[in-house]
Amino acid sequence: MLLEDFKDYLRIKRRYSERTVALYTNSATDYLQFVYPEKLTQPTQPVTDQDLIDALNYQLIRGYVAHCLDNNLNPRTVNLKLSALSTLCSYLVKQQQLTTNPVKDILRPKEKKRLPSFFTEDSIKAYLDSPIATDNQINNTYQALRNRLIITLLFDTGLRRAEATSLKLSDIDLSRKTITIIGKGNKQRSVPLIDSLCEKIGDYLTLRSVFLKTIQPDNQPTTQTDAFFLTDTGKPIYLEFINRVVKSELTNAHLAGKKTPHTLRHSFATALLNDGADLNSIKEVLGHSSLAATEVYTHNSFEKLKEIYNTAHPRANKK
Repeated sequence: MLLEDFKDYLRIKRRYSERTVALYTNSATDYLQFVYPEKLTQPTQPVTDQDLIDALNYQLIRGYVAHCLDNNLNPRTVNLKLSALSTLCSYLVKQQQLTTNPVKDILRPKEKKRLPSFFTEDSIKAYLDSPIATDNQINNTYQALRNRLIITLLFDTGLRRAEATSLKLSDIDLSRKTITIIGKGNKQRSVPLIDSLCEKIGDYLTLRSVFLKTIQPDNQPTTQTDAFFLTDTGKPIYLEFINRVVKSELTNAHLAGKKTPHTLRHSFATALLNDGADLNSIKEVLGHSSLAATEVYTHNSFEKLKEIYNTAHPRANKK
């Protein structure tokens, strides 16, 4: 089946994550549901490879875009679906199943520009510099130290949620003060670690070893795992775990704004730009494939400049 072959292509050739593969294949299935609603509800009449090829034409795809917008899908979601379909069509062109990619001729819905939300340096530093609540219980102390380090790492390095989740012990080099990241598309990059973060990582690793010994039965050897962050039961953390930690920690810290891992990434990038880092350097640290993705942070910086200008200018309206 062509769709199964496409999934393998995304996994093996493009090296996309399982989450991205699922997003692309779900978009293709959603499109086929629009074109062949009766076939997808009748198991005796499955959508064939030829049905897929026939469905991928300009008129039907244009109708699908109108259908999505009529059902109040926002333009960004529609464009993500179109990107998935375009990747599928490009793959089929390579396989000589299609002669051209019809998605390239589709006029894409215009998206509203969204400025990335971020925390101010003062607000996030106040949280990071606050004392960690600990007690005599190793498990509780480990949990508190781990949760604080998750927030610190995300803000001090700009890692993506998935990158922090998949972090291995072997990725950390405290002697060189660097961390090796495998990012989107399996691209590798090195991110420098500041001294204070190296110190916190060292403290965490010491406690991590003690914590692992306390959760093992006396008659069993200590669990050996290369996962950097562990759950309360000693297993590798997962994506939703990161979400919960970030939301809980930042809510307790009374920070205003969206409490997500990506907000911390935005905060890191905005802080770098405001402190004078050039866009190319920020691009490399964040692991962006193009400078266009990094330039969005200049809007945040410009908004700050306007605020300072309006406050300091002698002829500005001050209340």
